[in-house]
Amino acid sequence: MTVSTSDNSTLNEVSSDNNANPMQSQRYPVICIDGPSGAGKGTVTWRLAQALNYQLLDSGALYRIVGLKAFEAGLIAADASQAIDEAAVLKLTQSLEIAFLPNNQSGRVDILVNGEAVGEQVRNETVGGYASQIAIFPKVREALLKLQQDMATRSGLVADGRDMGTVVFPDADVKVFLTASAEARAERRVAQLKNAGQAADFDAILTTIKARDDRDENRTTAPSKPAEDALRLDSSTLDADTVYDQVKQHCQIKGIFFNS
Repeated sequence: MTVSTSDNSTLNEVSSDNNANPMQSQRYPVICIDGPSGAGKGTVTWRLAQALNYQLLDSGALYRIVGLKAFEAGLIAADASQAIDEAAVLKLTQSLEIAFLPNNQSGRVDILVNGEAVGEQVRNETVGGYASQIAIFPKVREALLKLQQDMATRSGLVADGRDMGTVVFPDADVKVFLTASAEARAERRVAQLKNAGQAADFDAILTTIKARDDRDENRTTAPSKPAEDALRLDSSTLDADTVYDQVKQHCQIKGIFFNS
């Protein structure tokens, strides 16, 4: 499995120990934005990456990609209670070629899998459920863990996920846990769907969000929770600009330099 991103250059510190592991031998700034889907992580992550000229890592998209491709391959059934073959999902994961390409016109990241654009499919609420189902598998998580950590050896990185600051980058320079009530997140999702001309059922979306939160928070492997040293921010009643300003200020306190 390979991942490619835009080639952004940033300040770096290189260790004199050539035998150090990759995470230590080439140390770039890492900012982790963790929390549940719909809390506003994607927006603040995008804005930070653009402002700092850092790479952007959407770890949730990685799991959604694997979930989508596992479903397409018949490895996941619509019935979430059916057993899933972890070995088969791992083999599929290792075969994928993934590219994250920032799109300045849309303000989003275009996602290509084996050369195919899957951005809209990956952001589908149903696919989010598939992602949550395969995220419980330790071997799949290990494969994706190495892939994500390798990205921090290339340039500065803003990582959006659920366990970025607790598992993937425990020594990150900045950690933020951004959350919002399930109801607020459901309302935002309904608004997104309606703006896209799609039908939206608030109650169904709320049920899906609560079920996913329960799986993510209570799974045995890498449950979703704030890092002890993370800034905890509830965006339920905050707009995107306020969230960004508060996170930016925290980054500056932690020593991250912004040109503007």
